[in-house]
Amino acid sequence: MRSICYHQFNKMESIYIFYLLLFILAFLYSSVGHGGASGYLALMAIYAISPQVMKPTALMLNLFVSLTSFIQFYRGKHFKWNIFLPLALASIPMAFIGGLITMEADLYKKTLGLLLLIPVIRFLFFKNSTPEELKKNSIGLSIGIGSVIGFLSGLIGIGGGIILSPVLLLLKWTDQKQTAAISALFIFVNSFSGLSGHLTKGLNFSPDMISYVAIAFAGGLFGSYFGSLKFNQNILKNTLATVLLVAGIKLIFT
Repeated sequence: MRSICYHQFNKMESIYIFYLLLFILAFLYSSVGHGGASGYLALMAIYAISPQVMKPTALMLNLFVSLTSFIQFYRGKHFKWNIFLPLALASIPMAFIGGLITMEADLYKKTLGLLLLIPVIRFLFFKNSTPEELKKNSIGLSIGIGSVIGFLSGLIGIGGGIILSPVLLLLKWTDQKQTAAISALFIFVNSFSGLSGHLTKGLNFSPDMISYVAIAFAGGLFGSYFGSLKFNQNILKNTLATVLLVAGIKLIFT
């Protein structure tokens, strides 16, 4: 009897830790204009949740967190439609196609781990561009970039912001605030499209989905508000980069 009670206590404690980490991830991601799917996927992988459940669950959480993040950054007048539209129009159908494909579990984890290292590089090594350094976007290149990122988004179960952000900064099409605003809406439309692709195969959500959404939404709301107005972006980026680096290494080598 005592061992059963102890086991139940450990299980409840593990659930509460999961919820706390989920809130922190949503807060950190939304503060820099991301939906957080890559972080949610890493967290669920560490908790041994199956990829069939992980992908649609992460995309659903993405919808709520990225939308709150976009609204805050849009209100700050950082959004640029001329850069967003060609990227999004190319990515949406490719995200749907990617969502139709199922990957083997071990390959999926290692691919996710490698993708987690992309934002680490972005957060630690990419500096903000000054208005004088910004360049005009290329429509053709935007379509190519959007297509590739859209496909990967649907395939892995992410919104694509972790890949798009460093690309925008590298090409000097946007500064960090504009990148956050564009990435947030890009994540939203790709998550919706990828989720639609999964819908054709039948969705496998966690039975605790309502709790996940409520906690992630709360974290995203606070994170986007403080990230767009209050907090030092460098501190937030370095904190998130450290979290993603640890998670990425764990997924690749375990």
